[in-house]
Amino acid sequence: MVGSAILRRLQADGYTNLMYRRSYELDLRNQAAVNAFFEKVRPDYVFLAAAKVGGILANSTDKPAFMYDNTMIAMNVIHATYQYGVKKLLNLGSSCIYPKHAPQPLKEEYLLTGPLEETNDAYALAKIAAIKYCSYLNMKHGTNFISLMPTNLYGINDNYDLETSHVLPAMIRKFHEAKVNNTEVILWGDGSPKREFLFADDLADAALYLMCEKDASEIGEFVNVGTGEDISIKELAAMIKIIVGFEGNVYWDETKPNGTPRKLLDISKMHELGWVYKTVLKKGIQKTYEYFKGRNVEKNT
Repeated sequence: MVGSAILRRLQADGYTNLMYRRSYELDLRNQAAVNAFFEKVRPDYVFLAAAKVGGILANSTDKPAFMYDNTMIAMNVIHATYQYGVKKLLNLGSSCIYPKHAPQPLKEEYLLTGPLEETNDAYALAKIAAIKYCSYLNMKHGTNFISLMPTNLYGINDNYDLETSHVLPAMIRKFHEAKVNNTEVILWGDGSPKREFLFADDLADAALYLMCEKDASEIGEFVNVGTGEDISIKELAAMIKIIVGFEGNVYWDETKPNGTPRKLLDISKMHELGWVYKTVLKKGIQKTYEYFKGRNVEKNT
């Protein structure tokens, strides 16, 4: 989702010398394969958007894979970026790097000040390692490696697999299928946690802005990117229910985990750098749902 959003934005801005590979074409966990790619392509600028991602279920039930895959992806790509003299790297992380009970909104300075959320700590540790490796390379070798920590993302080309998806795309699928099949919707937890959501195309805009306009020396170790506004999961469900047009019953399974109580990013640093998001949540969900419906039509024809 993120990689395709960045690619769309680059193409829209007229960039043509674009080098990229899909996961089935290049296994970023394989250091030799990554080095061979960099040796052949010799990129000047790198956006590191690749990751193994998932929601609470996937993160909490397959921690070894989330730890290994994301650590290897990050270390291999960042190290190759350094070895092959890339001019600038933008490394994408996640807001899950922050402690579970850190003060809200989450400031960059809160990193490593407390225990992580247990359901996604493996993923978070891999992302923290990537931030630190970029920072260490900048300090020792004068590289220009930027780390950007987005809030919860959604949008075109999202993952709608109910076993591995995040909350927003999972809700879109659940409400859509319940509408089509005239069934009820069952959601995890009690709906009380609050989350912030950023449209993936807005993240792509922020990533390109930083790549073109700001250096690591201006940004520091990393910077948050988001909307600065959050919504409860129950409010999100009500919004998606209306957008989808579902009129049936919604039940909350409180035996399932809620996850972190709240994750709202402090985005004042990003504002100071000159960037502000554009897409309001309702409009972004409407765009995403239209894509989802079109995707389903294509799959069934």
